[in-house]
Amino acid sequence: MEKKCKLILNNKEVRADYSDGDIEDTILKAFESEDYEEKIAKLLKNPSWPVYYHLADQRKNLLSWFEFNPQGALLEVGSGCGALTELFCSKLKEIVAVELTNRRASITAARCKNFSNLTVYAGNIEDAKLSREFDYVTSVGVLEYAGKFINSDNPFEDFLKMLKTFLKPKGTLILAIENKFGLKYWSGVSEDHTGKFFDSMEGYPNDKGIQTFGKQELTRLLKQAGFDDLEFYYPLPDYKLPSEIFSDEYPPTLDHNIRAGLLPVRDHCRPRTYLFNERLVSDGIVINNSFDFFANSYLVFAKGK
Repeated sequence: MEKKCKLILNNKEVRADYSDGDIEDTILKAFESEDYEEKIAKLLKNPSWPVYYHLADQRKNLLSWFEFNPQGALLEVGSGCGALTELFCSKLKEIVAVELTNRRASITAARCKNFSNLTVYAGNIEDAKLSREFDYVTSVGVLEYAGKFINSDNPFEDFLKMLKTFLKPKGTLILAIENKFGLKYWSGVSEDHTGKFFDSMEGYPNDKGIQTFGKQELTRLLKQAGFDDLEFYYPLPDYKLPSEIFSDEYPPTLDHNIRAGLLPVRDHCRPRTYLFNERLVSDGIVINNSFDFFANSYLVFAKGK
């Protein structure tokens, strides 16, 4: 089937650490095939973590509930392999997706080939040369890597400031990121990005290119970047594969607690270590109104001044 979306590739080499390896070629070939639904289903029968992360429909739960303006335009910064791009294309009038590597950008385009409202750019957002504003800008699992692709003394703040330049005056930034103090890290899950125990809580002493943030740190960072209207949500077990989403307005309580089966959280880097019973500890956290501090991930809707 002829692709309807527009794909613009990059002629620059990109560092290999922005990749899940050869499995991305397998995913790309699957989406490019005529019987792609059958091939994707086969990949999901016994998936590795990268395959499941990129292909699981559960990824869409993060924003499938959100009421986008159907006439709006959205800039997706970091489309990955298109897990959320499909959702955006079905909900909005125009989508521009930017992804760092040619291979992942090609996967996004192949996955969304039947959508004519999508343009996919491969390359750094700094080089995309976009000269327009959008109703929404999304950054899902990208901010934490800003130290690796933004050349600046303050890459995380400057990345957010750059995203703000792409928003219309009343536009919304949609940001998802891990919480450095997430309960799963205390209880024995290795850090999502480095695979080291307690690495985020210790401030990534051996890798300053990656940073995640606690709620207060993230709030300050967003406000320093010009976003003063913030709404926090808390996807569980995390933003990657959410099954339940709480908010400041509707936090978990002992009457409406975290659903059974979401705790304990899996460790996707290694066999799981259990330092305590997460479910019992989460009850105490809820009673003490500290859920937002220990939430595993943050989903933030941010508007500017």
